[in-house]
Amino acid sequence: MTSSTLIKIYHNNRCGKSRCALDVLKQSVKTFELVEYLKAPPTEAELTNLLALLNKRPLDIIRQKEPLFQEQFKGKSMSDAEWIRIIVENPILMERPIVVVGSRAWVARDEQSLAEISEQV
Repeated sequence: MTSSTLIKIYHNNRCGKSRCALDVLKQSVKTFELVEYLKAPPTEAELTNLLALLNKRPLDIIRQKEPLFQEQFKGKSMSDAEWIRIIVENPILMERPIVVVGSRAWVARDEQSLAEISEQV
């Protein structure tokens, strides 16, 4: 990794897993960008790029147990573009944390992901 490699975390401070991933980044002593995505949701273009880095489809990063999803979207069939728009309009639905290091990204919810991120930073 070069010193100019972009490191970014899409963070929700209310989430323990998100705070844990943030701690990993803080311990790396590298500069990173903290995105409080509930306050500053990604644009459709940013989310599309993020999904490409994750190698996932929009439904793969939606918190399907979230009450909003259960009440308004469960069982609905939408295109990827429609799901992206829904996530942008309702950022609470997005899995967290998402960590980007250069051209790689992780939904950092498990020890393996955190270990891989630690190796990259």
